[in-house]
Amino acid sequence: MRRARLTIGLMLVGAGLVFVAQGLNLPFAPRSFMTRDTTWIVIGALLVAGGVAIALLGGRPSRPPG
Repeated sequence: MRRARLTIGLMLVGAGLVFVAQGLNLPFAPRSFMTRDTTWIVIGALLVAGGVAIALLGGRPSRPPG
């Protein structure tokens, strides 16, 4: 289960970084409807933050009960 959380978290970080790059209209980002739209910068930042949180929390071993 930890590996799945880490994988999902890293995928969210990657997608968020693409959203931010397109929203900022960076030269290496592919052109799309998201280009130069600040909404996608915010959404991307939220995805990055959520992905980091999932990856960090997913990487911790769970505590035994009791």
